[in-house]
Formats: sequence, C-alpha cells, structure tokens
Amino acid sequence: MNKLNPLILNYLVFCKNQKRLDSKTIKAYKIDLTQFAVSQSNNSFVSIKPDSIEEYITSLHQSFKPRTVRRKIATLKAFFHYLEYKNIIEINPFNKLRIQFRSPVTLPKIIPLHTIEDFLSTLYKQKEYTSTTLQRKYILRDIAVIELLFATGIRISELCSLRVTNIDFIENNILIYGKGSKERRIQIGNQDVIIALKDYYKNFKEEIDNSEYFFINRIHNRLSEQSVRNMINKYAHLASIRLHITPHMFRHSFATYLLEEDVDIRYIQEILGHSSINVTEIYTHVTMAKQKNILTQKHPRNTLKFI
Repeated sequence: MNKLNPLILNYLVFCKNQKRLDSKTIKAYKIDLTQFAVSQSNNSFVSIKPDSIEEYITSLHQSFKPRTVRRKIATLKAFFHYLEYKNIIEINPFNKLRIQFRSPVTLPKIIPLHTIEDFLSTLYKQKEYTSTTLQRKYILRDIAVIELLFATGIRISELCSLRVTNIDFIENNILIYGKGSKERRIQIGNQDVIIALKDYYKNFKEEIDNSEYFFINRIHNRLSEQSVRNMINKYAHLASIRLHITPHMFRHSFATYLLEEDVDIRYIQEILGHSSINVTEIYTHVTMAKQKNILTQKHPRNTLKFI
C-alpha cells in the first residue's frame, strides 16, 4: 500500500471538518493527491525532496493545460503545509522551491445579447404552443431556470441546490450558499423574472414542498446540473442558435454586461461570490464593445480640427 494514501485521507478529513471545504473541492483534491501518490509509489513520503516535486511538475506540464497544472500544484503545496503543520515532516520540500509560470489568459465566453433575446423568446413561445397541462408545467420550470441564471449570474451548482426556504418572494431575493459555504443574498430586479419564478412555484408547490429543493425534475427529485445543460441544448436547437451555450456562459454574460453598463467591479464581485477581485477582473478584458464606444465617441482626437 502506498504510504501517502493514509496521510491523504487524513488531510481530506481535515479539509472537510476544519477548513469546511465543499464536496467538489475535496473531490478535486483527492484526484490531484492520488495522482501524486501514484507517481511517488517508490518513495517514502519523508524522502520526497524538491527534485522529486520538480520532476513531477514537469510531467504535469506535459499532460495538462497551465490552469490545471496551477491547481494541482496548489493542492500539493497545501498538502505539504498540512504535513509540516502536523509535524509529520520536518522539512517541507516546497520551502526551497520557486515555482513561477504564466498561465495564458482565457477570456470568458459570453452570449451575445441578441442571442439571449432569441433564446428567451423561444422559451416563452413554447409556453404558448403547449397542448397539455403537464407540458406547460415543465416549460414554466425551464423558463424560471434560464431567467434566474441570467438574472443573478449564479453558478449552476448553486441553482440546482437552491432550497425553497432560501427564496424570499416578499423582498424578491435569493439566499445562496456558494463555494466554501459562503452566504450571499442576490436581489432579483426584473419583474418578468419574478413573475416566472412565482408561476413556476405556483404550479410545482406540492412537489417543491415535499422535496425542499426549489427546482424539481420529473420524478420529483432535485434538478440535476446535467438536466440544465440538456435543457439549454434543447432550446438552443429550437431557436436555431449555432453557438454552443453552457450554463456558465450565462454567468459570464451577466458579469460582462453589467461592466459595460459601468457597474463597479466590486459590486459584481460580491454578487458573483468571488473571494478575490482578481477573479472578477478577467471580465474587464471582454468589454471591447464598451471600449470601442468610448474611443470612437469620447476620445479628444475626434474633436481636433486643424485642416
């Protein structure tokens, strides 16, 4: 048995109980650390030196994209800090390493506004074309899902885990438990979105109250993330939209279009639930339409007349 495995299991328990990390983060940690353990199967954990870490990082660069490598290194670094903190190792090999590499900036993909308009228009038309009460019920649910994704910029995992007790139909806001169980409350500012949510709840009240989750599937269980992806693909096809749309693109679009309307980036950071402003700042790279408008309409060069 690999001698690292028991230590990894103890660390994952520590992450769950002490650091209060969510299940998805712990699952990613387990994958990353197990991969490292396999690569070091011939070494005792106390004999792992900086050279071993450097060789492992080199192998990661050969197999994964820079962003993935960065995550795996961060996981490993945190694990060795834990071993040092618990006095399991005397010398942390990361203390002698200087790891620096630039990750290429991957700009978030957004949905053009006219495409969002076509998408929503198709959804609402489907409601009018329904021939049965059951069909109408599920289209009301689909409308509520898509409207909420774009209206609030929430993650798909947050949407699917949303509970009915976290929706306030009096103040028209929702309480979200994001990454690391961090709470944030988001106001719903559009009346059509509020109506869509209320119509859905009215038609699914019994199923929702029995389930506790707000969005329900056909067997009255919590709506899955894959079901939302399938839903989006279905209506994109009906709307003859060629762009491949993902749930996260609604989040990207939400942030980008608010920036283009001159909303302070720190407000957007808070709404999105980003722990660092650095994460939110990536959206400043994609507001080219706003930049074009500024430079063509407001640059002082446009007012100079010397001929």
